[in-house]
Amino acid sequence: MSKDDGESSADINITVKFSGRSIPISIPKDSTIKQLKSHLQPLTNVLPRGQKLIFKGKLLVDAMTLKESEVMNGAKLMLMASQGLHQGGGPILKEAQTRPISRGKETEYKRPDARTEIVMEKDRLQRWKTTGVIALADCNLKAIPNEVWDCGSSARVLDVNNNSIQDVPNKISCLNSIQKLFLDGNGISDEAIRWEGLASLKYLTVLSFTRNQLMNLPSALGSLTSLRQLHVANNKLTSLPNEIGMLTRLEVLKANNNRITTVPECIGECSSLIEVDLSANLLSELPDTLGNFHNLKALHLSNNGLKSLPCTLFKHCLQLATLDLHNTEITMDVLRQGGKNLMNAGAQSIRSSWILELLALLNSMKALIKTNSFSYITL
Repeated sequence: MSKDDGESSADINITVKFSGRSIPISIPKDSTIKQLKSHLQPLTNVLPRGQKLIFKGKLLVDAMTLKESEVMNGAKLMLMASQGLHQGGGPILKEAQTRPISRGKETEYKRPDARTEIVMEKDRLQRWKTTGVIALADCNLKAIPNEVWDCGSSARVLDVNNNSIQDVPNKISCLNSIQKLFLDGNGISDEAIRWEGLASLKYLTVLSFTRNQLMNLPSALGSLTSLRQLHVANNKLTSLPNEIGMLTRLEVLKANNNRITTVPECIGECSSLIEVDLSANLLSELPDTLGNFHNLKALHLSNNGLKSLPCTLFKHCLQLATLDLHNTEITMDVLRQGGKNLMNAGAQSIRSSWILELLALLNSMKALIKTNSFSYITL
C-alpha cells in the first residue's frame, strides 16, 4: 500500500447530533455519505433512505465522499429523520433519493440534480413554516441561511446557537411575529448586529446573546417592549443602557460575567423583574431603585466589589427568596445592622416578621459562614 493510499483511508472522527444526543463516529474520510448513513442506521434506528445529513447548512449528497463534502476531522453534522422511515420500512421519498444505475454486479449512485436539491430546501422551509421553529444550533453556520427569511411571519422561534454567525442583518425584521431569538455562542461583536431590524420585532419575548463579544447594548433595545427575558451573560459589556427602563415587562435579566461598573437608576422601571443576575461584574454600588422590584425572588450579586446594599431592597422586595453575595465585601454584620436600622425606623411598609427572620437566620448561620462572605440566603 502506497503512502497516498494510507492517507486516503485514514479515519476521521466526527459527531452527529440527533434527537438531543451527540453520536461520535470514526470513519474513513473517503467514505461516501451513503456509507455514513449505513453506519448510522443501527445507532439511530433510522433507515438510510430516511436520513438527511446537514453540514454547514447544506444537505449532504449520498454519492459524494466526506472529503468532497468538506467534512473534516472534528466536524459536527446534524441528522434529521423523515417521518415513517424508521427501522422496519416505510414509504421512500423519491425526491430525496439518489438514482441507482446498475452496471453488472456493481451499482453506482448518481448525484441528484439541482432540481432535487431545491426540493430538499423546500422541504426544510415548509417544515419551518409549519412548526414555526427554525432550529439551526450547532450547524457550523457562518451566516443565517437565506431561506430563513422566507419564513416571514410564520417563524416563532429562531435558534442559531453555537455557530460562527457574524452578521445579524436588517432582514431579520421580516420575521415580524418571532417570539424567541437565540444567538448564543457565535462570537458576535457590536458591529455584527443591525439593531434597526432587531428593534422592530415587537412580539419578541426572549432575546439571548450569551457568550458573544458584545461591548455595548444600544438605546434601540428599549424598543423591544414585549421582552420578558434578556440574556447577555458572558460578554464584554461595561454598562446597561438607560433605555432598559422601557422594558417594563421584563421578568428575567441575566447579565453576569461582564465588566459592568454601574447599573442605571432607571432599571427600577423594570418592576416586573423576578430574577436578576449581575454576578461577576465590577459593581461597587447599586441604585436605590432596586426596591421597585416588588416581584423579585432571586438576586445574584456574587463576585463584585459591593460593600453594601440599598436599604430599599429589604424594605420593599418582600418576595425575595434567594440573595447571592458570595465573594463580595458585604459581611453578616452589615446585613444585621441594616435589618436593625429598618426595625428602628418603624416604617409602615416593612414586614417586620420578615426582617426578624433575616436577623435570626444570620445569627443561626454565624458558625457556618466566613466572616467576609457567604454563599446565599434562602428565606
